Amino acid sequence: MDKVILTQSDIEILKKKGISESQVKEQLKIFETGFPFLPIVRSADPNNGLLLVSNNDLADYVEEWQSYLEKNKDVVKFVPASGAASRMFKDLFEFLDDEIDLPSDKSVIEFFEKIEKFAFYDLLNKSCVSLHDKDIPTLMSEKQFKAVVDTLLGAKGLNYGALPKGLLLFHKYEKGKRTPLMEHLAEGAMYTKNKSANVKIHFTVSSEHRELFEKHFEEVNKEYTKQYNVTYAVSFSEQKPSTDTIAADENNQPFRDNGELLFRPGGHGALIENLNDIDADVIFIKNIDNVVPDALKNPTIIYKKMIAGLLVKLQKQAFKYLKLMDNGLLTDEKLWEIAGFCEASLNNINPIISGLKGRELQDYLYGKLNRPIRVCGMVKNTGEPGGGPFLAINSDGTVSTQILESSQIDMTNPAEKDKMMKSTHFNPVDLVCGVKDYKGKKFDLLKYVDKNTGFISHKSKNGKALKALELPGLWNGAMSDWNTVFVEVPVTTFNPVKTVNDLLRAEHQ
Repeated sequence: MDKVILTQSDIEILKKKGISESQVKEQLKIFETGFPFLPIVRSADPNNGLLLVSNNDLADYVEEWQSYLEKNKDVVKFVPASGAASRMFKDLFEFLDDEIDLPSDKSVIEFFEKIEKFAFYDLLNKSCVSLHDKDIPTLMSEKQFKAVVDTLLGAKGLNYGALPKGLLLFHKYEKGKRTPLMEHLAEGAMYTKNKSANVKIHFTVSSEHRELFEKHFEEVNKEYTKQYNVTYAVSFSEQKPSTDTIAADENNQPFRDNGELLFRPGGHGALIENLNDIDADVIFIKNIDNVVPDALKNPTIIYKKMIAGLLVKLQKQAFKYLKLMDNGLLTDEKLWEIAGFCEASLNNINPIISGLKGRELQDYLYGKLNRPIRVCGMVKNTGEPGGGPFLAINSDGTVSTQILESSQIDMTNPAEKDKMMKSTHFNPVDLVCGVKDYKGKKFDLLKYVDKNTGFISHKSKNGKALKALELPGLWNGAMSDWNTVFVEVPVTTFNPVKTVNDLLRAEHQ
C-alpha cells in the first residue's frame, strides 16, 4: 500500500470523531488484505452444539428466570432501532420512479389490493384527503395510485420513506394502533419486570430520529405505565462517531468527497460500544421489527424467559467453579469436572486439553469461564440455508460456537460451502447476555471482539466507486470471544418485517 498522506484538515476531522491516525491506517490496510475466512467444523445442530429443551426443562428455566427477577436484578432490553425504513418500501419507491402509472409488480398490486388491512390505512387516508381532497378509494378508482404512494412515503404526507421502522404503525387493536416501539414496551413488561416493577429498555437510534423517538415515548409512557402497572426507564443512544470507518478508493487510498475524507457508519457491529455502556446484570437483544400483536405474544414471552433462565443457570454454575478456583489449586478430578462443563454446556472444545494439568489446566479453565456469556435462540431453517449457528475454529486452535454470516465462510471452497448449506437453523437475533463477572464487576465487552471478522462492501458516491468497511457484527465477531450457547426456539417467535407487505401476514394482523 502506498504511504497514506493525511492533511492537517484530515487530522482535525479525525480528532472531532475520536478516531486515531493509526486506526485509519489499520482500516486502509484491511481494504488491501481483506478479512480471513473463519474455518468451520460443521453447522451446529441438535446433536452437536445446539440444545433442544424438553417441556419439563422449559418449565424449570422459566421458573429460574422468575426467581431471578425476584432478586431485583438490573435487566435491560436492548433494541437496535437505527436507520430509516426506506428498504421496507423498495418496491413502492421503484413504482414511483417507473414511467408506468399502473401497478405491474406483484408486490405493489398486493399492496393496493389489501391496503385497508394496514394499520396506517386510516392515517394515510386522512393525509390523502388533506393533500388531494380525495380519499384512497377515490384516488384508486381514478388510477392515481402514485398519489397514494407519494402520500405514504413523501415528506408532505406520512413521510414513511424517511422515518425509522420503530415509529411506523404496525398493528391494529380495537382501542388503537401500535408502533414497534409500543410493542417493545408491552413485551418488556411481560418478561423483564423486576420485583420493583421496573422495566428498562434501551433503543439505539440515529441522531436525526432521536427527538422523534423521545417524543413518541413521552406520548405513550403514561398509558403503558398504567396498563402494565410498571415504571418504564427508557433510554436512547446513537452510534458513536468514533465507530465510523474510513471509505477507500479502488487503490485502497482514502476516498475523498470534495477533498474531504469520507467516513461511513461501521454497521451494527459498532453497537458493541453502546452495549458496553449499559450497566446491567442481564441484557436481552432483539431487533426493532420482530414484534407481534398481544394475541400472539405468548410463545415469545415463554421462550424469552426460557433462554434467560438457561443463562442464569449456566452462569450460576460457572460462578460456583470460579469461586472454587479462587481458593487455590483444585484437584485434577475437580478440574476435569469443570472441563466437562466447559465442553458439554458451554461448547468450549480444546483438542489439546488432555495435555494440560495442574495450574496450567486451572488457568486455562478459569480464562474460559470468566467471560461474558450469551444464550442465543435459533429457529429452524424454513427457506434457503444461510448465516446461523456454527462450530468454528478459532485462531488459537480451539473450537467454539459462533453465529456466522455467509460472508465469513469461504464459499469458493466446496467443502466449506457444503458445511454451510447443511445448516439446519438460522439466527433470528434472539439473545440474552450475562455481562458481569462472578464478583459483580462489568466485563469490558470491547476486549472480546475478533477484529478479523468484519466485512468489505462495494458502494459508490457521486458516481465514483468506493469500498466500505463494516465492523465485526454485533452478534458475530463483536461477541466472538464470549461463551455462547445455542438453543432451539419455535419459528413462531420470529416475525420480522422486512417489506411493507410482511405486515399483511397473519402474524401481524
